Amino acid sequence: MSRRRDAVRLRELLTIVLCICAILVISGRALAQNETTPKYELFGGYQWLNPGGTVPTPFNEGTPTPFHLPSMSDGFGTSLTWNGTSIIGLEGDLGHNWGDSRTETTLSIGPRATWRGDGANFFAHAMLGLNRLGVDGLTTSNAIGAVLGGGMDLKVSKRVYIRLFEADYVWAAHHFPDDVITAFPDLRRPTLEGARLRTGLVFTFGGAPPVPVAASCSVQPSEVMVGEPVTATATGTNFNPKHTLTYGWSSTGGKVAGKDNTAGIDTNGVAGGSYTVTAHITDPKMKKNGEASCTANFTVKEPPKNPPTMSCSASPTSVQAGTPVTVTCSCTSPDNVPVTVSGWTATAGSVSGSGNTATLTTTGASPGPITVTATCTDSRGLNTSASTQATVEAPPPPPPPQASKLSQCDFPNKVKPWRVDNTCKAILDDVAQRLQHEPDAKLVVVGNAEPSEKRKNLAAERAVDSKAYLSGGEAKQGIDPSRIEVRTGSAGTKTAEYWVVPAGATYNGEGTEPVDESKVKAVPDHPHVAAKKAKAKPKAQ
Repeated sequence: MSRRRDAVRLRELLTIVLCICAILVISGRALAQNETTPKYELFGGYQWLNPGGTVPTPFNEGTPTPFHLPSMSDGFGTSLTWNGTSIIGLEGDLGHNWGDSRTETTLSIGPRATWRGDGANFFAHAMLGLNRLGVDGLTTSNAIGAVLGGGMDLKVSKRVYIRLFEADYVWAAHHFPDDVITAFPDLRRPTLEGARLRTGLVFTFGGAPPVPVAASCSVQPSEVMVGEPVTATATGTNFNPKHTLTYGWSSTGGKVAGKDNTAGIDTNGVAGGSYTVTAHITDPKMKKNGEASCTANFTVKEPPKNPPTMSCSASPTSVQAGTPVTVTCSCTSPDNVPVTVSGWTATAGSVSGSGNTATLTTTGASPGPITVTATCTDSRGLNTSASTQATVEAPPPPPPPQASKLSQCDFPNKVKPWRVDNTCKAILDDVAQRLQHEPDAKLVVVGNAEPSEKRKNLAAERAVDSKAYLSGGEAKQGIDPSRIEVRTGSAGTKTAEYWVVPAGATYNGEGTEPVDESKVKAVPDHPHVAAKKAKAKPKAQ
């Protein structure tokens, strides 16, 4: 019955631990990350432990008896955490408990996740390490152990926290020597599934200094006529978003009325000039360094001093380098006072203008947009500027390389219509010289035949014989055969065409077909004589 009650209590405790971990994760996501993260956190305090396991131990004059390990209320715990980020850290942990004739020590290391709030931190960790169990009458057992759980720290000061609670699930799988345990062999490998509770103090060290609060102000519009309203806006930076801020507004001109981070400025009766509006932001909950101020300037103009309006255009808007561009600007004064256009500038090339028109010279300019700007000034000294753009186009790319016909040979020999004669050899010598000067180029030889010529594969033989001369003929031009492609064409003439194909080009070969050089071979000048000599050769004895 006792073991059953302990098992029920252990399951209840594990359920509580898992619930606490879930609460930590859910609550931590909602907390603002405003506190400065320390580099190290050192905990030390009290530890209570329920081992949660049964071991054999000698009782009753040496007879082993199953012994359910009771909880140990005497103990201490300590840990040191190195924080790599504001959330993730590496924790080393030591815990030790003792009771009547028993001790348990854990030495663990593993990751820790911390969710930092204004006055409280929640954490969860999962660690592995050593679990050392000592029971009188048994050999002390060292085993692999795990610690899983979490807790809550309450802030006392910048460097000190109270660990309100830490609840952990403690697991270990022990193995006692066989020669020690004989009566209960099934307990040689007891598993501890226990729980521990901690409380104590946490001391923090290191970490970056807190980021100071700041403020920025803006006005809209920045220039108004007398009587027109101005809206000022203040934005606080690095303040705690969960705190309600207070705003104070003042201005060197006009009547300012503020509501939270926005204020309206009434410029009725204000003389023309430049004025400054100031916002003062305060976090009442911050004891120190919780204030920031900012300013923004606005200008009040007296009518009818309106600046001139101006627009410019370019024609044409896109040119090749060296082509001039005409720029025309139109400038008028809302107050109908005289205006002049001057101060022509260009971001590239050169510009010269007279009156409302200027000429942009693009000679030597790099491809890309060129901005031309001019200034319009009225007789009271009020001015405005306007710009327009013209684009210098990149020069067109060079045409891609193409295959070109270099020359061709005629085959007038009626007896040997495939034969490369001396005239053709001279032509092929020029072809070979071209290929030697262009080592990356290739050659396509297209052999043709008249319809009246009945010899089979004659067009292919003319192409193959031309290739044979270039690669190994009596002139020994030595052109790599892999650079020469042989094809048959449909020109219907007694010719072989020689096409040079530069690197990067392709030969389309419309109306041509590749020659199967495994079937069509080069034909020598005297094929029949060679055959007779072969027959006249005496047989080997």
